[in-house]
Amino acid sequence: MNIKEALSVENAYMAGDYDVAVVGAGHAGCEAAAACANLGLRTVLFTLHLDSLANLPCNPSIGGTAKGQLVREIDALGGVMGKIADKCCIQMRMLNRSKGPAVYSPRAQMDRSRYSAAMKAYLETLENLDIRQAHITDLLTDGEDKLSVAGVLTESRAVYSAKAVVICSGTYMESRTIRGEVVCLTGPDGLPRSIGLSASLASAGIPILRFKTGTPVRVNSNKIDFTVMTRQDGETDVPPFSFDNEMNGIGVPQDQVPCWSVWTTPDTREIISSNMDRSPLYSGVITGIGPRYCPSIEDKFMRFKDKERHQIFVEPMGRETSEMYLQGFSTSLPEEIQIKMVHSLPGLDKAVIQRSAYAIEYDLVDPLSLLPTLESKIVTGLYTAGQINGSSGYEEAAAQGIIAGINAALKVKGEEQIVLDRSQAYIGVLIDDLVTKGTSEPYRMMTSRAEYRLFLRQDNADMRLTPIGKKAGLISEERYGRFLAKKESVEKETQRLRDTYIAPTDELKVILESVGTTLPPSGISLAELLKRPQVTYELIASVDKKREPLPIAVTKEVETDLKYEGYLKLEKEKIEKFSELERRLLPEDTDYEKISGLRLEARQKLNAVRPLNIGQASRISGVSPADISVLLVYTEMLKRKDKEE
Repeated sequence: MNIKEALSVENAYMAGDYDVAVVGAGHAGCEAAAACANLGLRTVLFTLHLDSLANLPCNPSIGGTAKGQLVREIDALGGVMGKIADKCCIQMRMLNRSKGPAVYSPRAQMDRSRYSAAMKAYLETLENLDIRQAHITDLLTDGEDKLSVAGVLTESRAVYSAKAVVICSGTYMESRTIRGEVVCLTGPDGLPRSIGLSASLASAGIPILRFKTGTPVRVNSNKIDFTVMTRQDGETDVPPFSFDNEMNGIGVPQDQVPCWSVWTTPDTREIISSNMDRSPLYSGVITGIGPRYCPSIEDKFMRFKDKERHQIFVEPMGRETSEMYLQGFSTSLPEEIQIKMVHSLPGLDKAVIQRSAYAIEYDLVDPLSLLPTLESKIVTGLYTAGQINGSSGYEEAAAQGIIAGINAALKVKGEEQIVLDRSQAYIGVLIDDLVTKGTSEPYRMMTSRAEYRLFLRQDNADMRLTPIGKKAGLISEERYGRFLAKKESVEKETQRLRDTYIAPTDELKVILESVGTTLPPSGISLAELLKRPQVTYELIASVDKKREPLPIAVTKEVETDLKYEGYLKLEKEKIEKFSELERRLLPEDTDYEKISGLRLEARQKLNAVRPLNIGQASRISGVSPADISVLLVYTEMLKRKDKEE
């Protein structure tokens, strides 16, 4: 809707004038709003319900495989999620320890209600941020040939003008929850849904898709028999998410709450299989596309018929509640079937369900309509972040939120926006996948999606991204000083280990044989010794006479970089080749129909996505290596033409 039309509507009034309006206060919206406010822009954050800011409607956890890397990257850029997660953590673990540092992923169980309250409390302290409970029904635009954002309109006809708008609607846009034959027009957890905004975006020419996700049942722990379950305790040697906390010596809690696990039984399988006719997934009630990597329990039994059982995790929702979450047990079957399913699990035969599971369908925008900055290609100044872009998960949402927030702020300021590429961050992989390849189902970040994951480790996210956060304006001078001090410590200690040689003494022989490796025939540097898989920094402490006390964050990074030095060198060579293609820019006005040699499919795909460079073009489905060769020749011709002119 045009802003002039909105102001002419009966009872409409101008309620506020802002630099940036952020719609939706989930994990994406909170990061976007915090970024804009901290960058000095007058920002307003809208939410359908003030008590559900940064809600954790599904699993009450932050981090996990690949997701933990995202949280640390958000923190390295100057984001919020890591600090709030550290404050509300009730259990912490490092996943993938057996697979090596390249895929180490921190994961924390959250106190659900405390996390939401802590995020709200933080946002309320930001000087440049106003938070408003309101239902946004329309995006307001200006212009004719090329639309640009002008603000938003609320259900109560309040007009808020804005120079940039960031929409983070999560799973609320035209949502409906489904349990068997019962369909409710609500958002997650029975909260209000967003009505009208999806149609407003569509009327502006933005393509709309429809996806589906779901959440499991929650049960009361007082009726659970934990003696028949496998206990899973937390770990106290895991670094916090926030690099600031890590460098300041603020660790994870020592009094952690345990999680538990069980396996489904033959009864579980029988109950589900005999009631599949009542599953909305298979009866046609659900039309949205669901997540491949987080299927419902009935979908697991149907898709993986060779598996007799599936593991279920019983996880606490907080320190001061008896409510527990059954991870891996999402379902859209009717409530009476859910009760039987829960009672078929070991230790849960008397459990009382406090919240039933449900599937939820919702509208989203096609991410192929976005630039890598997360700005719309169709409406200038409009940014989207989170599940509205086709992703799943709190961490994926927050990662997009901070980038959309930074870029919305930079656009308003008239400064160059940032784009993280695939060699810089998991955030870069996430956004590039969405805007270049699109997605036909809720997108989940995984370590296997990152080509350079040995370089994109969770421990070095600050080294990769804190300078970018500083340049954007989200890293304070004080914090940047601590970062530079850490960087210098890493470099100095690495060089010291290279320069320090030790003789093959009896003491060293005993140490090395204790871990199954041999004494070197002659003197060896500590750096070379650390490259042996069995040898750790702490193992050789007694023979390292010149060692000085250093933070664990420093020594771990030094050890990992030395241990994988050869692999990192090869990876950096690959990154340089990748960067060469990323630097080969394609003009915005390129008409691919006129480039001879391109296949028909490639022309269509390239004109639809409009890649910024050859690298991005190479990742578009339907563009072959032969097509890329044609584009390389084309860009070379353009370069020569420019020189001649």
